[in-house]
Amino acid sequence: MRRAPWTLSIAAAAILVWGMKAVVVRAGGDDEAARPDFYMTKVRPIFQSNCFRCHAGMNRRGGLSMSTRAGLMKGGRDGVVIVPGDPAKSLLMKGIRFEGPAKPMPPPAKGNKLSAPDIATIERWIRAGAVMPADAPVQ
Repeated sequence: MRRAPWTLSIAAAAILVWGMKAVVVRAGGDDEAARPDFYMTKVRPIFQSNCFRCHAGMNRRGGLSMSTRAGLMKGGRDGVVIVPGDPAKSLLMKGIRFEGPAKPMPPPAKGNKLSAPDIATIERWIRAGAVMPADAPVQ
């Protein structure tokens, strides 16, 4: 029995599309920066060492609390500090890079500029959606 050539083409196309979907899902879904534990193990320690002194717990300089996701998403007196998925529009990135209208953070008088690897970690986290637990504990 001979099959029509188009049935084989449909089957081949279906396998190709299924394979492409699997690759796309794997590529987008495996970025560790899109997981809450990335925040807890990589980003939070940077914030804790450099930001929490002025922006966590009872300290909310500039109206910004970095204690929780809600506080970060709300922002401070200067506006929203994080735009999930878009580090270029995030005031936090401008501040830690000492760029533009944002105030340099941490303030030069209080500490040094963050290291390039720390800035890259925060940028990667924001690009991945700034995923973090709803109420990350502050210590």
